[in-house]
Amino acid sequence: MKCPYCSAPDSKVVNSRPSDEGGAIRRRRECLSCGRRFTTYERAQLEPLMVVKRDGRREAFNPDKLLRGLTLATEKRPVTPETLRAFAYGFEDEVGQTEVSSEEIGRKAMNFLRPIDEVAYIRFASVYRDFDTLERFIEEIRGLKDG
Repeated sequence: MKCPYCSAPDSKVVNSRPSDEGGAIRRRRECLSCGRRFTTYERAQLEPLMVVKRDGRREAFNPDKLLRGLTLATEKRPVTPETLRAFAYGFEDEVGQTEVSSEEIGRKAMNFLRPIDEVAYIRFASVYRDFDTLERFIEEIRGLKDG
């Protein structure tokens, strides 16, 4: 496994254990070159979930991409990385289909964030729904307060 810090090609496994309720194996690795540690996840990939983009293109679902968006929305908020990781990496199993629209992914992510942290929800919604005016932003916050 290539080291994400120094790009050295060799690392050793320090610890392995089941993760995501047995759906993956979490491995702690140590780079043989720089000595830094990092975590990898190994999971079976049967048939990849395909994401249908707004312009009609299709691409394989990437949980890291979803995790990146959730992480940005929850930056400096009291949401644990483990909570986000569990959602992002469990998303494919939850959907139970072979195709999903990017809109559906955004809706599910907002439904996930709303009860956890309202500020993170608004941050994610502002990007997902592409707020172009202050009024649209205020309207969403009012809906959050009323709902």
